[in-house]
Amino acid sequence: MRQTLIIMVKEPRPGQVKTRLGHDIGMIAAAWWYRRQVQTLIRRLSDKRWHIVLAVTPDNEGLKSRIWPRNLERMAQGSGDLGDRMLRMMLAASKGPVCLIGSDIPGVERTHIARAFGELGRNEAVFGPAPDGGFWLIGLKRSVRVPRKMFQDVRWSTEHALSDSLANMTDMRVALVDALQDVDTFKDLPGNVAIAKDV
Repeated sequence: MRQTLIIMVKEPRPGQVKTRLGHDIGMIAAAWWYRRQVQTLIRRLSDKRWHIVLAVTPDNEGLKSRIWPRNLERMAQGSGDLGDRMLRMMLAASKGPVCLIGSDIPGVERTHIARAFGELGRNEAVFGPAPDGGFWLIGLKRSVRVPRKMFQDVRWSTEHALSDSLANMTDMRVALVDALQDVDTFKDLPGNVAIAKDV
C-alpha cells in the first residue's frame, strides 16, 4: 500500500501566519521565514517511498496558490479546530499508512519520516513529540479504522496536547519517535537566524 505524507501548510501572508514569531521579529519577516521554511521542507522530504500531499489553508486561496509546487496534490483543510482538520485530512488520505506533520519543524529529515512509517509496521499509531508537550507528527496504520475520538477534548497549543491525544488512544498500540522542535517564537529558530533583524 502507498505511504502518504500530509504536510499542513498555510498561505504565507504577513499577519496571518506565524504571528507569535511575528511579534518577535515582525510580521513580514515571519511570513518570509515561513515561506522559505516550507519550500525547503518540501524539497528535503521529497522521496519515492511516500506520496506528499499538501493540506492547505485558507481553502480556496491555498488550492489555487502559485507559491507551492504545482506537481503536489493538494486538499483543503476545511473548518474546525486543529483536531477537526487533522482528522479530516487523515480520513481523506488514500489507503495505506499515513503520517501528518506541521510545516514549521526545521529539523525534520527523511530519516525521521522513514522511522515513523517503520513504526507503523509494528504499531497502530505513531507520534513525534515536541519539547513543549505537543507533537510535530502523527501517523496511523490505515489497516485499522481511524478513531474519530482521537482528538476529542485535546487542549491544543498547550503542554497537554500530546498527553490528551494519547489518553484518547489507550486501546491502540502507539509508538513515539524522535522529539523535534517546532518554531513558535524567535528563541525556537535554529541558531536564532538573523533574518529578523535584517528584514
